Amino acid sequence: MAERSVAARIEEALASIGSTERATVAAVCRQAGVSRTALYRFYPEVIQRIRQLRQTHRPTATDATTIRDLRAELTQAHTLTRHLTALVDHYAAACREAHELLARRDRELAELRRSRRSSPTALRRLGLT
Repeated sequence: MAERSVAARIEEALASIGSTERATVAAVCRQAGVSRTALYRFYPEVIQRIRQLRQTHRPTATDATTIRDLRAELTQAHTLTRHLTALVDHYAAACREAHELLARRDRELAELRRSRRSSPTALRRLGLT
């Protein structure tokens, strides 16, 4: 009895998917609530039907237009990614240079403090130190 209900769910999934979207094993399994392994092992005829549905599905002009538009969009995304990568590299190099300059200035300041005595000049003149 359980076998029959699984088969019925698979048939329903095939019927609904075949008419609304491109039939795939994953889509049938998801809609029927069956694992892919079970479908391949116990229902090889369903796999054949899915293959037949996929062969009968031919791309239409709308599909070709959509594919062309998506490829153009992908090309733009690649170009933008290259530009952003170059910008990130530029700012990373500028950050490293600023960090090195700051470290050098810190060393120079420390050297100046060491070369000058810690007591201020004004106190020396007063004789307080």
